[in-house]
Amino acid sequence: MDTNRLSKNIQMALNEQVTKEAHASQIYLSYAAWADKQGCGGIANFLFRHANEERNHMMKIIEYILKRGGEVQITAIPAPPQNPKSINNCFEKIFEHEVENTKAVYKVAKMAHVEEDWATWNFMQWFVKEQIEEETLAMELIDKIKIAGGENADAASLYSLDRDLENMPDDVASAEDATVENP
Repeated sequence: MDTNRLSKNIQMALNEQVTKEAHASQIYLSYAAWADKQGCGGIANFLFRHANEERNHMMKIIEYILKRGGEVQITAIPAPPQNPKSINNCFEKIFEHEVENTKAVYKVAKMAHVEEDWATWNFMQWFVKEQIEEETLAMELIDKIKIAGGENADAASLYSLDRDLENMPDDVASAEDATVENP
């Protein structure tokens, strides 16, 4: 008796997303090691924590596939892209990667909607919300770097940013939680 509750297409798309999340973790690890080498231990700490978060996303999808009776297929992870040229470039590259990951999440959610796989559609809504937070966080960091001078940020500004990111919470307040009293 086949107990797999995922269509072949959705199972394949979820497995592809597992690889994308693993790749995202590798990118954050790579950039964290690069930032540490640049003397930015706070930024490195922030990026190392994000690498772990991306791995947790991967595990969340693996567990879902298994709970739905599907088959997990672990595939090779592409190598991370080249190291950034600067701290500014690092966060621009992170933002670009998060946007690409958002598109992949939307693809799976749309596929689940079209197939009327409401369990998977519902499951993917967590990732939709998470991607809003990831993109917002990356945009906020890019804005901070712009204020500091962008590509021309001086050492004092980068030092301040490094210290801020060392213990910065990894999540962003969700817009749906905003109120007049708590914007």
